[in-house]
Amino acid sequence: MAKSKTINATIVWKDLEGGFWGLVDDKGNEWLPVNLPEQLKSNGKKAKLMIRESGGGSMFMWGKPVRVLAFET
Repeated sequence: MAKSKTINATIVWKDLEGGFWGLVDDKGNEWLPVNLPEQLKSNGKKAKLMIRESGGGSMFMWGKPVRVLAFET
């Protein structure tokens, strides 16, 4: 099972393929949350998140799929 990690990220709205929410961390890594909480869905919002890679693919050709386990804003 993939280990969880903590990242500091900016929430971004990507207007590609119908649109989706993504995360860009301090190092420029792109993450595709499969379960982004509603209260984080704000373009440009900053948050500290605990994530775990969710495995599998995505129809979006952007970011690595992850599950959000916990967060702080």
